[in-house]
Amino acid sequence: MKLYNSATRTKEEFVPNHPGIVKMYTCGPTVYHYAHIGNLRSYIMEDVLEKYLRYLGYNVKRVMNITDVGHLSSDADTGEDKMLKGAKREHKTVMEIAKFYTDAFFSDCAKLDIKTPDVVEPATHCIDEYIKIITKLMDTGYAYFAGGNVYFDTSKLERYYVFNDFDAEDLDVGVREGVEEDLNKRNKNDFVLWFTKSKFEDQALKWDSPWGVGYPGWHIECSGISMKHLGEDLDIHCGGIDNAFPHHTNEIAQSESYLGHKWCNFWFHVYHLNTNSGKMSKSKGEFLTVSLLEQKGYDPLAYRFFCLQSHYRKSLVFTLENLDNAQTAYDKLIARAAALKPGDGVADEGVLAELKAKFTSALDNDLNTSLAVTALYDVFKAKTNDATKLAAIASFDTVLGLSIIEKADELRKKNAAPAEEHDERIEGLLAERAAAKKAKNYAEADRIRDMLAAEGVTIIDTPQGAKWKRN
Repeated sequence: MKLYNSATRTKEEFVPNHPGIVKMYTCGPTVYHYAHIGNLRSYIMEDVLEKYLRYLGYNVKRVMNITDVGHLSSDADTGEDKMLKGAKREHKTVMEIAKFYTDAFFSDCAKLDIKTPDVVEPATHCIDEYIKIITKLMDTGYAYFAGGNVYFDTSKLERYYVFNDFDAEDLDVGVREGVEEDLNKRNKNDFVLWFTKSKFEDQALKWDSPWGVGYPGWHIECSGISMKHLGEDLDIHCGGIDNAFPHHTNEIAQSESYLGHKWCNFWFHVYHLNTNSGKMSKSKGEFLTVSLLEQKGYDPLAYRFFCLQSHYRKSLVFTLENLDNAQTAYDKLIARAAALKPGDGVADEGVLAELKAKFTSALDNDLNTSLAVTALYDVFKAKTNDATKLAAIASFDTVLGLSIIEKADELRKKNAAPAEEHDERIEGLLAERAAAKKAKNYAEADRIRDMLAAEGVTIIDTPQGAKWKRN
């Protein structure tokens, strides 16, 4: 298997530090709001990577942090505190906000068939780890105390910029007009390891430290959590491309200065989900969530399917029209699988091995999910029995995560069930709803659905069109 390594800017054969074992770290969400579907693209592709490593026989241990403290709205350690912003918005405590949106995040992940990592660690649980690392960095001269805060001194490094092949727009993260320059820094790239002087008088979460009562900087969280659960070496570190600088750059700086050796071998970065007006972002106002997609009548797995049809290192343009196409293609895929006969003979191991070889060849080439989907479609064209085809589909779907076999079984049962009762008025409203959806008048489509729901009628969207039943 070859993966593109952002740190070396080349495709390299993936070889873990310890035979058969992969230590994998994923930057988790800052739980101050719902995750939008742009955020979730990264988690989908990281999920495919983890599942494929397991498919190849590796024993994977994957760790993810939950940022519930210390992430400012600028990645340059300035701006508004995101967790505090969420608490003020909803008149709750910071920890109430963290619990609610952590649960919401994993609910969305479940709908997208994203496996929960082996270890999920909130940042607030690892204060002692951060203090231990910062103390050593102070003792060895890599950090300094100024103006009430502890800073990492980037001038001590032979090389600070590790990821330098990205566009200026990708590197220019967290920038806000009116941000004040931090005059405590010795160098412009220095970053905060520990805050004791917060610009927020009502900063909610604070802990005792050798440098005074305060809270950790964002970057130190991932280093501390990774080392706590994965030790002093790491095989793969994942995240969105907008985390490459400064977040991942700063992680490398502080981790390797603390350890005294190389920390992580492979850096796996997923590119942005863009709209027609640019990168999808919470700061731009309304954003699409999994729940909103469901309300508009889409299956969350159709969005996963949409993401799989593009390479993770290419920016993906999202429009509802593109998602419509993905939903249609996904529905047809399920219908084709449902047309296969589960009891049709025994799987032909020779043909199955050939089909699997095409699938692994695609994913071995820098996790090319687009070609892997092509290999999935090739299964239906293979000259073999349905048992072999279903075995191949089930095998591939342990990586792709599209619930094809389960959805196909449901569709077979639905097609075999007695026809629904007839009601001209309800049928007419369903036709109006279908026309509204086709015209992209989703407000009208939602109105009709809600009106029928109030009457005790549930609409069920299927590849053959909308069905209904009385509750």
